[in-house]
Amino acid sequence: MADGNIVAGKQRSSGLDGGAATRPGGLGPARSGELDLREGCNGEKIVGLKRSIYSRTDMEVTVTRRVFRAACVLLAAGVAGVALADELDDSLAALKEAQAKKDIAQIKKIHAEATALAKKAIATPAPAAAADKEAWKSHVDYAKNIQLQVDYIVFATAVDSPPQTTVELLAALEQQNPKSKYLDDAYGAYLAALTKSAGAAKALEVAEKALVNKPENLDLLSVLADNAAAKGQADRELALATRMVAAASKNVKPETATAAEWDRKRNVALGRGYWMSGMVTFQRGRYADADRNLRAAVPLIQGNPGLQGPGLYALGIANYQLGKMTMKKDRMLDGAKFCEQSAGISWANASQALHDSIAIKKEAATMR
Repeated sequence: MADGNIVAGKQRSSGLDGGAATRPGGLGPARSGELDLREGCNGEKIVGLKRSIYSRTDMEVTVTRRVFRAACVLLAAGVAGVALADELDDSLAALKEAQAKKDIAQIKKIHAEATALAKKAIATPAPAAAADKEAWKSHVDYAKNIQLQVDYIVFATAVDSPPQTTVELLAALEQQNPKSKYLDDAYGAYLAALTKSAGAAKALEVAEKALVNKPENLDLLSVLADNAAAKGQADRELALATRMVAAASKNVKPETATAAEWDRKRNVALGRGYWMSGMVTFQRGRYADADRNLRAAVPLIQGNPGLQGPGLYALGIANYQLGKMTMKKDRMLDGAKFCEQSAGISWANASQALHDSIAIKKEAATMR
């Protein structure tokens, strides 16, 4: 072994020449599809890795010491790593078959089993020896990849199903893997389906719990902020709106969304977050904060009169108040302009906005 390699043996395809393959050192015949590692991790003989790796006669299998040490990591528990990889492969194949058949019960069952196997593999402790860590990392990365694939199958099936099935599958995904990246883009459909099938109260309950694992999810923040606003919980509304703006500003697109879909969703979240923050701070007399947030909201809420009308009016009055406090005529005229724009939108207080725009202009005319 001076060349740094371990020769594991010579395999002949049985039945082609009437002879059997032999193991090195006269240890007897090796079984078809079995790799005989002559020298074990601690000097003992290990026979394992049952794979159909031989497809030609007279093939000599050479295993470098580096690969051999890597194999020892997986062989340490009786080829447990290889067996686990096989189980993960089988689970993925079975899940794809269940998806093709639209067998919801089987999809849930197999996904749960595959998740348990993947978590077991991912939780395997890192080996102490640096030389063994590459194989361990590959083992863990493979399990993580399988987890992603089985999660995606559940997600894709759920969002393409009737509301009740959507709820059933996404609830299962959330239970098995609450931090799955596919939930990032699933909560919009999940909460909408829940509202239809179980009512708004249930959707809010799910959103509240989910926010623990997905603190920057725009769908969760939006639903909870709207609920806080409806209940007059101004402090909570402002806190959630601020988080919504911060999360949307990071511009991290979910993998399952197209660029156009994400831009649209992100802009809606930014517009609503800025608008909520601006309206709450306006009501509290924090006119500089209201001005900053509402100016940011205005270009993002175009075409939404329910937000535009009140938003422009509040922005107008905030600028009027700031102009009065600082004795700045141009600021007051900004206020008149925003109120006039608000009056041009169909909403409940459009006439009041027009009245105030005229009054502000008159008052500004008396200033130098």
